[in-house]
Amino acid sequence: WYKAIKVLPDYSIVHKQDFFIKENYQPDTERDELSFLSRSFERHFNERPFLNHYCYLFLTKTTRERSRRQSDFSTLCRGRIVPQEIADWEAAAKFIEAVGQFERIMNDCGFVTLTRLAASEITGQDGKAGIIEKYFSLSQTDTTCLKDIGLYPEEMRVGDDILCLHTLSDVEDLPGKVGTDCRFEKLSTDRSDCRLSFAAPVGVLLSCNHVYNQFIFIDDHAENLKNFEQTARNMQSLSRYSRANQVNKEWIDEYLNEAHSKGLISVRCHCNVMAWSDDRDELKRIRNDVGSQLALMECKPRHNTTDTPTLFWAGIPGNEADFPAEESFYTFLGQALCLFVEETNYKSSLSPFG
Repeated sequence: WYKAIKVLPDYSIVHKQDFFIKENYQPDTERDELSFLSRSFERHFNERPFLNHYCYLFLTKTTRERSRRQSDFSTLCRGRIVPQEIADWEAAAKFIEAVGQFERIMNDCGFVTLTRLAASEITGQDGKAGIIEKYFSLSQTDTTCLKDIGLYPEEMRVGDDILCLHTLSDVEDLPGKVGTDCRFEKLSTDRSDCRLSFAAPVGVLLSCNHVYNQFIFIDDHAENLKNFEQTARNMQSLSRYSRANQVNKEWIDEYLNEAHSKGLISVRCHCNVMAWSDDRDELKRIRNDVGSQLALMECKPRHNTTDTPTLFWAGIPGNEADFPAEESFYTFLGQALCLFVEETNYKSSLSPFG
């Protein structure tokens, strides 16, 4: 991930979207060559509920002004959707080339396989829903049934489903240390370790319908550090009025020292868990579950109510440039990647059994 993201140009956005949806196992018992045992085996798992995982990756090119926009100024209030600079053919060609390199690096690693979506898979066609339609109906089925979306001051609804959103959008909510992986106690013994990714608790281990969005915003690295230098100088000059300014100045200095001495890339990051249910009592349980899973990652669970529509809007495939800038926090690329969820479910084996 680190190598691949480094080839993307400035003002790009990497958005990884993981859908985890409860489904029932549908056996394939119609085949003729099935033996009695194989058929019984398929029947045994019939209608068994499991959590299915769908993963999408969106790479977006935006501009400096657009990436600084806050939630009070959205595409909905603009006369022109695409910024002027993006319409420049040369900039677009450069970005497409970088995306090609990104894809090659990811596919060569052997752990992740990227498949490019065709236009019909994005927008949908007769009888088949595209990923934008699926996102708006919070499902992954091919039924092209669109649901009404209601934005109320206290909640957001999609059809009958009520959304509940938890965000990681502030450094203060994050643990002091993040890692690429963590030990999963339930399957580990004193002699053997079962390692899962650091964000696994909000991935496959969270057993309800939910979407985990991970955003990384690549800004102009040199400009970021220059702004931090300026802020540090301001804090220094105001340090005699408040001790907090002195402390903040020290933190900023530490960030800059890390960046310069280790050659780290300064990026902005944001993650959120969007869960939903059509039953209020179950929604309470889900809210507690998401909170406790985030606490397992040693994060401070922040239940967000006012920003749900804005973040839902920014999560539309291809609309990442409309992300509200105030919801992201500064970190380094390596640390931001630790918040990616890296597991998926079982795959059926190639043999007819299992």
